[in-house]
Amino acid sequence: MLGGTGEARRLAAGLARDPGVRVVSSLAGRVTDPRLPEGEVRVGGFGGPDRMAAWLREHEIHAVIDATHPFAERITASAVRATATAGVPLLVLRRPGWRQDAGDDWHWVSSLDEAAASLPALGRRVFLTTGRQGLAAFAGADDLWFLIRTVDPPEPPLPARHHLLLARGPYTVDGERALMREHRVDVLVTKDSGGTMTRAKLTAARALALPVVVVRRPPLPEAAALETVDTVEAALTWLRAVPGTP
Repeated sequence: MLGGTGEARRLAAGLARDPGVRVVSSLAGRVTDPRLPEGEVRVGGFGGPDRMAAWLREHEIHAVIDATHPFAERITASAVRATATAGVPLLVLRRPGWRQDAGDDWHWVSSLDEAAASLPALGRRVFLTTGRQGLAAFAGADDLWFLIRTVDPPEPPLPARHHLLLARGPYTVDGERALMREHRVDVLVTKDSGGTMTRAKLTAARALALPVVVVRRPPLPEAAALETVDTVEAALTWLRAVPGTP
């Protein structure tokens, strides 16, 4: 299991209770204190798709489930190549993206660079919730002020005018609304991560009538017969049909 998400932890927890199943969750190691799933855990990259393929063969893996973050496109691309090389079935588990509701003022973009370019027309005090990677896209926005929220401290370059908030979800609507009011935020920037853990900021932005810049998800790699599901239950159904699994 390529993990790091709530769905990956739920799936690992269900499988780890079955004595006939050996579950190994692989975490990228980019978070200092990650939430560890049940079962075996390995932390760190494989060193590329060829080494991942070798690891799969060495450990006699019967199936790989990629349950990483929707924006972890490099990991997914490596998994596609590694499983094809090793001849191991691959499933991609991706939770559904967020959907706009009545009253939402969302502005869709395809990259962090596009998000940064769109901000001057939308606001001056930005709540930036896109994670600690890629913040360099906003470093040149000297006319804007940023409230940057990440789990771990980000590396420079960062926007010249900013306040850094280290926090980990889940968040509440009341807490997000109070935070936006405290810092006089007038525009929110997020990625279309989906799920419930961080959706509260979208509800709070709607209540405050704030515009939201939403970065679209990257497309999945083009691969023949790449199978995808969007729920843990569907992933379990797929796994039961894999030869060699109980």
